[in-house]
Amino acid sequence: MSERATREETVDVVWSGSWVAERLGVALEGDGELRELLGLALRRNPKRAHLLVSNVLGKHVPQRPSVVHGAGFELGERVRALLGDREARRAVVLGYAETATGLGHAVADGLRDAPYLHSTRRPVAGVEQAGGFEESHSHATAHLLLPEDRDLLASGGTGADASVLVLVDDEFSTGNTVLNTIRALHALHPRERYVIVALVDMRSADDRDRLTAFAAEIGARVDLVTRSTGTVALPDGVLERGQALVAAQEAEQAAEQAGRAEAPAEAVEDAHPAPVTRVDLDWPAGVPDGGRHGFTPAHRAALEAALPAMADRIAAELGDAPGLGEAPGPGDAAGPGDAPGLGDAAGTAPRRILVLGSEELMYAPLRLGTALEAALGADTEVRYSTTTRSPVLAVDDPGYAIRTRLVFPAHDDPADGPGDRYAYNVAGAGFDAVVAVVDSTADTPELHAPDGLLARLAEHTGHVLLAVLPSYVPATAAPTGVPGTPTPAPERQEPAVLPEPLRGPDFSSYAPQDVGWLLQDLSDTELEAPTEEREEAIQSGGAHYAESLPVEYQPSAEYQALFTAALEASAARIARAVGTVTETVLAERGPRPVLVSLARAGTPVGVLMRRWAQHRYGLDLPHYAISIVRGRGIDATALRWLAAHHDPADVVFVDGWTGKGAITRELAAAITEFEESGGPAGFDPEISVLADPGGCVRTYGTREDFLIPSACLNSTVSGLISRTVLRADLVGPDDFHGGKFYRELADSDVSGLFLDTIAARFDEVAGQVEEEAKELLAADRAPTWEGWAAVERISEEYGIHDVNLVKPGVGETTRVLLRRVPWKILAKRGAGADLEHIRLLAEQRGVPVEEVDDLPYSCVGLIHPRFTRGATGADGKAVQGA
Repeated sequence: MSERATREETVDVVWSGSWVAERLGVALEGDGELRELLGLALRRNPKRAHLLVSNVLGKHVPQRPSVVHGAGFELGERVRALLGDREARRAVVLGYAETATGLGHAVADGLRDAPYLHSTRRPVAGVEQAGGFEESHSHATAHLLLPEDRDLLASGGTGADASVLVLVDDEFSTGNTVLNTIRALHALHPRERYVIVALVDMRSADDRDRLTAFAAEIGARVDLVTRSTGTVALPDGVLERGQALVAAQEAEQAAEQAGRAEAPAEAVEDAHPAPVTRVDLDWPAGVPDGGRHGFTPAHRAALEAALPAMADRIAAELGDAPGLGEAPGPGDAAGPGDAPGLGDAAGTAPRRILVLGSEELMYAPLRLGTALEAALGADTEVRYSTTTRSPVLAVDDPGYAIRTRLVFPAHDDPADGPGDRYAYNVAGAGFDAVVAVVDSTADTPELHAPDGLLARLAEHTGHVLLAVLPSYVPATAAPTGVPGTPTPAPERQEPAVLPEPLRGPDFSSYAPQDVGWLLQDLSDTELEAPTEEREEAIQSGGAHYAESLPVEYQPSAEYQALFTAALEASAARIARAVGTVTETVLAERGPRPVLVSLARAGTPVGVLMRRWAQHRYGLDLPHYAISIVRGRGIDATALRWLAAHHDPADVVFVDGWTGKGAITRELAAAITEFEESGGPAGFDPEISVLADPGGCVRTYGTREDFLIPSACLNSTVSGLISRTVLRADLVGPDDFHGGKFYRELADSDVSGLFLDTIAARFDEVAGQVEEEAKELLAADRAPTWEGWAAVERISEEYGIHDVNLVKPGVGETTRVLLRRVPWKILAKRGAGADLEHIRLLAEQRGVPVEEVDDLPYSCVGLIHPRFTRGATGADGKAVQGA
């Protein structure tokens, strides 16, 4: 048996997931075909270390084009059988970028009459976005939908009622991406039926139940069609162990590479890179290069007719290439995914040709590959794969799915900036020729550079062919007005693709419709430190308070009981304030304001306002939570997202209460700075609050200073979300500010209890709300800033001389006791039950409570003015008194 045949037999025997499974304890469990379909690899990703590597997708593992297309086509035929011919003709197929763009297109082929669209991460100048969604576990998460026909997603372009939507991804792991997609599109184009298609279904039992509940929630039927089913069992700590293993392997590989570079040079024959030849395919005019802007049955028919002639042109160029048909040399290695029996009886290898697509451009290279298979016949082995933006560790071991990788710079001037791209299992695979297929947007100097893709390929094959397809540009965007006009690489587009909001239950314990968090998930990042240690670091280095988090306060049983009693006692009062402020907002900012709460204290209030509008008027108001940081301003990326999805004039900022009005002033200054720096204009910086004891705003539910029980707790009354985080090494210029989801505190979570208890009183207080709202709308509600004057007086009277260390009102005083280094509490004489939790917290922390007269607030918290480790000034930095 030849050396090559021996290697192929070894590859076939050893499962390409065994290396990862043995080292990390990852188990792949499922039906008999699962291990044939999937291998395992590791990647640098803060959300998921392991990667399921498909052997039939054509992304990471070179595979016969007919196998790749056939896998998707067969799934499409099953969907057609499920729907019936009539419904299949009304279906629209949506594939996911980048991995499933080709698979989704093949599914549409199997349906035969269905138009196809895939999401994209490449913005296209002049093409209006029809939607978007988020892929939470991916290294690149934002998906855009850019159909040329705006009716495509609604009715398949027929103008009829909403059609069945078929969503195609390579794997169905948690269902988060699909749920995000359906939620976003169902809000725009409600329909009665969805079909989810994937090569493998790897969901847990809980994820399956969640999809069932979601389908019931939206009142739609959701079917699932997959080739194989299983689960991935992950031991505790696998993410950290996987990251450590990746780091160790990379260090070892770097050392080996450095050793080879320092070793004495051996006498070797002169190495000459392979020639690069451009082949003119004569791509059919008007046929899109993929599904980025939609691909119709008419496009499909035109492409099918043109494929044989294009394959003949490639074959003719390959026939002139030197060295084709020769057996690989002693150093050539079989690539992963190679099937046994590729060598002939004499032990010589047939010609091996790779058709290599580029990132989202998967379908056109795939179909060129299937046509080339047919043209060249059984004597030539044709394989297909594509480049990718996903960084994966390569380990040259038969039990590992990614044996080799080529690294080269991006060559399509991507909106997210320059960076590395990868081609896996190409080097050392013994390919005699590689046909690189790109679109004209990606045919740039970077592609042809000394370190570019073509040069890297030329190091590992005998001949490189370059086929360039004209980048399809919709008629509405093409400079000539002609669909399919080739276009040069676009200029960098600003801003970059923005991420989508996070939603429960994946981020926060709130229902997904309650709030979308304009934050990035930092749940796996260690940010907490003990109060003394944290504030010492702030003081010694001038660090900002938003760069870290305090350890979450865990209430005692006595304090928790006090919260429950306070909630029951104040529920009707809060319901009145919720109703009054919501009615005022609807009257002055209606008919459909966009609620944007200031995370996190404002978020429960925003949810309650949304529920009031829904309960009283059936309005389904959008609600988002946004970060604002004292001394740093508001999240500009979040503002850009809001402006891209809503009219800024409709945005209403929401908070829980006012103290002395610092955040009110911060927001006004931040909006001005945002607009002056070129951000979209039109945001109204006014804040709407439940309680305005400081007289700082004109839209409020009451100006009384009373206990709002959500102030008594931290994350456990705010959807289990932390205070927001802004740190340069975690938050880039186009990132949302960060936040953590404390899933481990679920047993203590009272977020739902808080909302439900207050909402249950809406009908009871409706009459009072109607009267109070009328009075407020007719009254002079101009801010008096009475609270600010009182704070200045207290600061001087108590010898503090810094208004930032005076925290007025029940809510702010509670925060002082929970998070800071308190000095003393001033309590209005006779304040009563509203301050029971204040007195309990003060007793627990050994802080004196001083009862005073002439106080416009129920209480005021004073942060220690000297040598404090808890004081932060207006700029967010630590303040140390003299």
